[in-house]
Amino acid sequence: MSVDLGALLESSGAILKGHFLLTSGRHSDVYFEKFRVLEQPTVLTALCHEIAEHFADQSIDFVAGPTTGGIIIAFEVARQMGKPSVYVETENGVKTLRRGKTLPAGAKVLIVDDVLTTGTSLVETRQAIENAGAEVVAYAVLIDRAAPGLDLQRPLFGAYKVEAQSYAPDEVPEALAAIPISKPGTRAVTS
Repeated sequence: MSVDLGALLESSGAILKGHFLLTSGRHSDVYFEKFRVLEQPTVLTALCHEIAEHFADQSIDFVAGPTTGGIIIAFEVARQMGKPSVYVETENGVKTLRRGKTLPAGAKVLIVDDVLTTGTSLVETRQAIENAGAEVVAYAVLIDRAAPGLDLQRPLFGAYKVEAQSYAPDEVPEALAAIPISKPGTRAVTS
């Protein structure tokens, strides 16, 4: 399947321009609205195909994703790989397996998520999987917008890699600071 992922993201309305306060607390002039991807099966299927194909020859028992967007991605990647999916939820501020879900000791898990900036959600999801006794073998994201050099201590695959600058609150360029700020996202932002 040869698909121009950038064009799919553009046409879906997933790439927004402006001044955004990201869930990580950082500022950026580009935001990826994951729900424009998640609501369009053709776009989501194409991005998940990249992930499933990348990991097709690896030993993976489960595909896990954090709520909210990650569970949809986990389902689709798992479906394409013929594996079961696992959903990691937040309970009392901590990511965990809920609803009686368990994993076999030593099970090999691929964690998937929507947009990578700092990796916090991936690391928290890994901790939940490891606390359940399974082994996280790799990460995959639909959109990788992380700064170069991010070390997540596991291999990472991004279906679509983009160079998107982000800034600490005290490093926001004057031109960006002049644009009214928008706070999209699902994770509570702390300043």
